[in-house]
Amino acid sequence: MKVQVNNKETELQSQSSIKQMALSMNLPSAGVAIAVNNKMVPRTEWDQFILNENDQIVIIKAACGG
Repeated sequence: MKVQVNNKETELQSQSSIKQMALSMNLPSAGVAIAVNNKMVPRTEWDQFILNENDQIVIIKAACGG
């Protein structure tokens, strides 16, 4: 299944949850926010939130400094 992650086409296993995607991308366990189709998804919902073909995903990582 193809989705857009930060405007880059990415191939995922079908029926992937946000949590599965985050694990496969080795995202840190803290300091990350994810939006799907312009709606923020709380971390508490990542395990149940199933991604669909052509979803637009934005991953935001917190950074220290300025």
